[in-house]
Amino acid sequence: MADDDQVFKALADPTRRFLLDLLFVTDGRTLTQLESELAMSRFGVMKHLRVLAEAGLVVTRRSGREKLHFLNPVPIRLIHDRWIDKYTEPFASMLTGLKNRLEDESGRSVRTVQVYRIHVGATRESIWTALTEPALTARYGYRTTARYELRPGGRYQGLTGVVGWPEVAIEGEVVEVDPPGRLVQTWHPVWDPAAAAEPVTRLTYQIEVDRPGVSRLTLTHDLTGAARTAALVGGEIPGAGGGWSELLSDLKTLLETGQPLPGGGMAST
Repeated sequence: MADDDQVFKALADPTRRFLLDLLFVTDGRTLTQLESELAMSRFGVMKHLRVLAEAGLVVTRRSGREKLHFLNPVPIRLIHDRWIDKYTEPFASMLTGLKNRLEDESGRSVRTVQVYRIHVGATRESIWTALTEPALTARYGYRTTARYELRPGGRYQGLTGVVGWPEVAIEGEVVEVDPPGRLVQTWHPVWDPAAAAEPVTRLTYQIEVDRPGVSRLTLTHDLTGAARTAALVGGEIPGAGGGWSELLSDLKTLLETGQPLPGGGMAST
């Protein structure tokens, strides 16, 4: 099979495009990290990564005992040079410069945007309620009670109710509200002094029907200029919990089984 045929084949599958999107946002991910974003088996993710690697779109590198996956935009540039109108040159050039834009001086990825997606065996309305209803938000994740004024410009607070923690852990403002499909808000973790000193970030929940009985929840967190906050919600700070990945996993478990994962809450972090 010709090289460009392999690239077109790899890009034809939505799951593989989603994997490339994940690596576009944050390069250098392990198989476990990629697997956590998809509702499929570890073997299934490995098969998709193998197709991407055979097309040259993903390359791997060892870092200690971990195998990291990196996006390689060169095959996309080659496709552009042969098949795409020359007037798209600025966009394709941007892809070839991806590494330089995503890497800081230390050579690590700059996580300005984090994207998480889960498939939940529940209706969109049930997921919306779990995200916005105080009694339900207190049952999963960090067990904070969400208090929303569900209107543009309305206030959002995440309340802890935990002795030794500030009463208000998270502050924000509602930007867009369209139940049960879309909620956009600002998000500012005031419980952590270093994160509280950073700019306010922007959080988007998108809830879509995936297939009968299954909904797709995509959480996008724009963390521009907020490195400490990015590390907190990315689960990268020891002792601070598992971030959005853990919270969404707990949300899914609660909605599908009626019981959250054990050991959650801010008091346990």
